[in-house]
Amino acid sequence: MFRALCGLTLAASVASAETHHFKPTVGHPTFAVRPPVLTVKPGDVLESESLWGEWYEKAGGQWPGEVGPIAIEGAEPGDTLVVEILKVRPNHDTAVSTQGGRFGALVPDGGTAMLNDMFPRGRYVWRIDRQRMTGTVDLPGSAMKSITVPLQPMLGRVAVAPEGDMSFDGLWPGRFGGNMDASDVREGTTVYLPVFHGGALFYFGDGHALMGDGEVCGSGLETSMDVAFRFGLLKKKTIAWPRFEDAEYLMVAGSARPLSDALRIAFVELIDWLAADYGFDKADVYQLVSQVAVIRVANMVDPLYTVVAKFPKRFLPPRVPASGAAGGSPGVRLGEIPWPEAERLLTPERVVVLPLGAGSKEHGPHLPLGNDLILAEY
Repeated sequence: MFRALCGLTLAASVASAETHHFKPTVGHPTFAVRPPVLTVKPGDVLESESLWGEWYEKAGGQWPGEVGPIAIEGAEPGDTLVVEILKVRPNHDTAVSTQGGRFGALVPDGGTAMLNDMFPRGRYVWRIDRQRMTGTVDLPGSAMKSITVPLQPMLGRVAVAPEGDMSFDGLWPGRFGGNMDASDVREGTTVYLPVFHGGALFYFGDGHALMGDGEVCGSGLETSMDVAFRFGLLKKKTIAWPRFEDAEYLMVAGSARPLSDALRIAFVELIDWLAADYGFDKADVYQLVSQVAVIRVANMVDPLYTVVAKFPKRFLPPRVPASGAAGGSPGVRLGEIPWPEAERLLTPERVVVLPLGAGSKEHGPHLPLGNDLILAEY
């Protein structure tokens, strides 16, 4: 058995967690350090919504901005913010998708000037059926005059305040998260973001009822969302780029131009994650990732492009079962007992190894701990 030292400062106990209901009235055009609109504790749940505004109602309308920042008590630079996405659901019956002009993957912009004329601007208003979770759009110039498709709601923007005194327009993605437009950022996904400032200062917005890979026309089915998040912290766990996890994949989002650099960032960070937290030799996991990984081009329209590198969790090393898992004596979960008692009871054969960054869908509810620092050597 390989030896590793795992350090977790885990959230307040489930019993003391609160659910906060927050209805935003003001949106921000930038990701930056500013006074928080709400402070929550690790383990708390936030129920809220992204903003609706005139952009959704008329051509040329103003974008409503992003919600936040939300401060997480105890978050410090060098920590990792954990955001479990519990709910992302449309709360309006229409969604808008715009295209053409100088915004989109297939039209010239300031960075990719071309000789051809601008593609005509278009604005498609989709009808949302929130019961059936479908979207319908008219196709006036086509033989098929309308089409209905299933929805997959997501958030285009989740972020923390960027490092230092930097401020980024809402269109930008980066190390802080931001406008990654990754359709993996949806209900059931856990997002991990690096913390650069006290409180982390979390933002969210840009709901899409559906969006194809690349966001090639420049927008998804843009609408507002009802959302719910559960917050946590990994203390003294530093990551360089946003990470995601769902029931099937570990993922890293890299953002850069050209697109090849975004891909390289995502894969280097994914390989480093697997080597650091899952016991892989770096050369070995480079080989494995090269054969089983999945690539999502999340956006190819923003000031920086975003690529998500995805590793199937079925290829992770098997977890060590507790001795009680197969009917023996009961297993013990780290943190459910005082550490001195844990030292007496837990042998290598009885420890359940929970990798740092493990998501709740795969590994069950958060451990019901106080704010003790748990160090487990196995």
